[in-house]
Amino acid sequence: MNSIKLTGSCLCGSVKYSVTTEIKKFYFCHCEQCRKITGSSFASNILAKPSTVTWVSGLEKIKRFDYPGEKSYTKVFCSECGSGLPFLNESGNTLFIPAGSLDGDYDLKPDHNIYWADKASWYEAGISAEKCPEFPA
Repeated sequence: MNSIKLTGSCLCGSVKYSVTTEIKKFYFCHCEQCRKITGSSFASNILAKPSTVTWVSGLEKIKRFDYPGEKSYTKVFCSECGSGLPFLNESGNTLFIPAGSLDGDYDLKPDHNIYWADKASWYEAGISAEKCPEFPA
């Protein structure tokens, strides 16, 4: 696999980053922790080779939360807006990049829906719900 340069930021624009890495997998994770931390039906995580993230701006705004449960789980985020940001997992063998934090449109396709058995009961109904170009009136 080839290296790719990715750039991203948080919603408020305080934190910006770039990283050059090799992507291993791209997962939609439906586990309870991912649903809770995103407030949505799943997390969109790119798993990549460990690489140094260059924090272009906002380093002082970055916070890290390590979930104290049995499962190893981490969330790195902007302390201003709460947007997810890249991080190395605890073992240091994988760089997690929240796909929603990327700037621009990269030609990336998810590989798997993981923890499918844990998916929200309303997820599949949402896929077939009416598609609207903006907030409905």
